[in-house]
Amino acid sequence: MPGTGGGNGAVTRSTLRQQIADALRDEVLAGRLQPGQEFTVKEIAEQYGVSATPVREALVDLSAQGLLDADQHRGFRVHEYSPADYRGMIEARSLVTDGLFHSFLDKDAGVAGVGRAAREVFAGRADDPRTAAALAGIRRRGEEAQRAAGAGDLNILIGYDLRFWRELSLLFGNPYLADFLHRLRVQTWVCAVQYLRRTTDLRGRLWAEHTALVDALVRRDADAAHAIVTAYNVHSLALIEGLAAG
Repeated sequence: MPGTGGGNGAVTRSTLRQQIADALRDEVLAGRLQPGQEFTVKEIAEQYGVSATPVREALVDLSAQGLLDADQHRGFRVHEYSPADYRGMIEARSLVTDGLFHSFLDKDAGVAGVGRAAREVFAGRADDPRTAAALAGIRRRGEEAQRAAGAGDLNILIGYDLRFWRELSLLFGNPYLADFLHRLRVQTWVCAVQYLRRTTDLRGRLWAEHTALVDALVRRDADAAHAIVTAYNVHSLALIEGLAAG
């Protein structure tokens, strides 16, 4: 068919662009790309053995997400965040999370259907396989995240924590808010790891109340859910600001 090859090429380039963006994001989260570290499109293209076009597009995407800074003459560098940046991210994250939880826990809420899907899932019949599968999957991510937090294994924690919040937020019935919250959580982790990797022992110092949050939502206990997230934010801010202060 005419145009099929061009279409497939565009899809392939788009997929490659996302793969490169994901790989570079993971490099930043793992601390292999340090804050302030500079690199060019050519260097990344050679590293991954691909052409410059999808690399440039991936780097532009990461710049738009605030993870990289673009310099017209020198290429790109990993963005350096301050504790004030982290505080701002936590405040923004709290507004989104509180809104999602409120729409779910308040039986009279549901503007444009927000929260309706979540209420149906969490309040579904015990024998509903979709309900059981959704809750079991989220709980598994939470349990793995808690184990990683207790062990101080930052790399594993980040992966499971992002999946936990991503899957949990998708149950609230608004994919746009879920996508926004996911990007914000990625950005928050990128900021946090710049400080967390300054210490070699994080055992017992990282938030690990994932399953308690799920339990509160299942019970429709708004006060408990709010208290858990508030304590999480206070704990995270204190940890990052303490590490930043040395």
